Amino acid sequence: MKTDLDHLPGSKQRDLARIVEILFAEFEDATSLATQKWKKQGRILKVILYGSHARGDWVADPVGGYYSDYDILVVVNDERLTDPIDYWYKAEDRFLRDYGVTKKLSAPVGLIVHSLTDVNQQLSRGRPFFIDIVRDGIVLYELGTQVFDTPKPLSPDEARQEARQYFDIWFTSASQFLVTAKFDISQGFNNHAAFLLHQATEHFYHTVLNVLTLYSPKSHKIKFLRDKSEDIARDLIPVWPRDSKFARRCFELLQQAYVNARYSAHYKITGPELEWLVERIELLQAEVKAVAARRLAEG
Repeated sequence: MKTDLDHLPGSKQRDLARIVEILFAEFEDATSLATQKWKKQGRILKVILYGSHARGDWVADPVGGYYSDYDILVVVNDERLTDPIDYWYKAEDRFLRDYGVTKKLSAPVGLIVHSLTDVNQQLSRGRPFFIDIVRDGIVLYELGTQVFDTPKPLSPDEARQEARQYFDIWFTSASQFLVTAKFDISQGFNNHAAFLLHQATEHFYHTVLNVLTLYSPKSHKIKFLRDKSEDIARDLIPVWPRDSKFARRCFELLQQAYVNARYSAHYKITGPELEWLVERIELLQAEVKAVAARRLAEG
């Protein structure tokens, strides 16, 4: 794999050094009091930059408010160390703070964590997402000389057939959530409608990721899924305007809806906000369908 960051400006190279530093500091803190042997022997084996910053086609648009993530894959030596709450929540929180509050990072950080065994299994199953990382990714840290297994790509027909199966499952469920959300809005069930709109959005993004890469992170965080989807399908970027306070507020309410719309007495969302969200999610539905259709039509 590549190790050269010369295509990135110095400020971004410093950002990446800080990201690696935070990952190790928080991982060490999470495992420092471990008594179980497997946890005491827990190691970060690799930290890999992938996606637009690795390829060199990242976007930084201060006018429109769109900034490409730093896409980071952490590879650990035990599947149990991939748990996001037990080991990686504090690192993600620091990334959010360093980008959104202290401005120590110039772009958001999108973090995924897999064990070495899992990555090799994904490569053996021909997952394009992981094959692309091995091909285009840049190693920011590596312990020892452990290498990934040789990828075994699927044939085009096999990949297309699997992508079709993913589309049928995820796009259908997303569309069902959207239909039910609109019914709830008509009945005045605003909070439950917001939750269903979150589910529709989440499932539309899982559609894109699974159809284009045959892989989607196990996440309910729609901003994270949105960023991952927009990186590989740039036609999706205009779906969510970032240049107005109202648009940002609506998307934030949508993000919060997964938990707060169901469990918090303080969660409130208005009719106009729901109307705007429905409009954007219907646009997302159309764009996702078009993106998937192009992929499934490829020879």
